[in-house]
Amino acid sequence: MSVVQAIVLAIIEGITEFLPVSSTGHMIIGSSVMGIASDPFVKTFTVAIQLGAIGAVVVLYWKRFWQSFKFYITLAIAFIPAAVVGLLLNDAIDALLDRVDVVGWMLIAGGIVLLFVDRYFAATAESGSSAVSFPRALKIGLFQCISLVPGISRSAATIIGGLSVGLNRRTAAEFSFFLAVPTMLAATGYKLLKFYMNGGALGREEITLLIIGNVAAFLVAMAAIKFFIGFLTRNGFRIFGYYRIIIGIIILGLYYFGAQIEVL
Repeated sequence: MSVVQAIVLAIIEGITEFLPVSSTGHMIIGSSVMGIASDPFVKTFTVAIQLGAIGAVVVLYWKRFWQSFKFYITLAIAFIPAAVVGLLLNDAIDALLDRVDVVGWMLIAGGIVLLFVDRYFAATAESGSSAVSFPRALKIGLFQCISLVPGISRSAATIIGGLSVGLNRRTAAEFSFFLAVPTMLAATGYKLLKFYMNGGALGREEITLLIIGNVAAFLVAMAAIKFFIGFLTRNGFRIFGYYRIIIGIIILGLYYFGAQIEVL
């Protein structure tokens, strides 16, 4: 993987990680188009650069992370369900990660759901609660379990989870950002551990690419988060629904017509 390819993947990660469009689907397209999807390091790289993306959350919302100990308890409660399910169903989830068609179909299914989210939650989208209680956090955490299926989108699942428990759109989106921090830290740690256990090693070149990728993902994610909050508050989810359906159709079209699309 070259420096340019690393930056391209980092830009894709930074843009898509916090939008309800599935970063996994976009990484599949990006790495496959560049012909590097099968490289074991690339598979690790695409997860490890999430650290840069979550760094953007911590910087943008640093006051919230120093707010109170209760904040961390709330995040822990929301994080636990996906952590438990991920450990128990690890083999099944890994099998799904090998299915490009699953990613495509889930993108489309999630897109259809997003077309109706604004109408379904119209009553609370603007005037809903801004308080994330422990029971609400647990329910949002259960929604995050759905996103273990590749192509669903962690962001989409958790934001819809937040709306379903009565949060307004802004609060639901921001809590989704906060929940990404422990979730993606755990995913990155697991991926790096698996990389080393399978005989992988990080040399100077790989470490340089990881640094460049994380810096790029951090900068792009900063802009993407600011854009998404403003756009979501004004316009809702419908445009993301249409976009997901289009991307899903592209992936399935390439897959079923024999294009070389490789999973991460």
